Amino acid sequence: MKYFFALLLPGILVVFFTRVAYNHVLGLVLTVALIAASVYKGYTDSLLLIVIDAFSLTLGFYFANRMVEKTRNQ
Repeated sequence: MKYFFALLLPGILVVFFTRVAYNHVLGLVLTVALIAASVYKGYTDSLLLIVIDAFSLTLGFYFANRMVEKTRNQ
């Protein structure tokens, strides 16, 4: 279950924070801070989980960037 959430939640959080803050870099930084806090607290316990988080962050950043560009063009 951890791996499923690691695949979905970071990407969704990047897009959510981007919508709230109107800045895709700030959305990424806030999400990375949340993941760093979870690693510090011990909830992320394997390297594979960190890699999946990073993959999800990358996809979320890509979609947030597309969303910001689409908004700027309108």
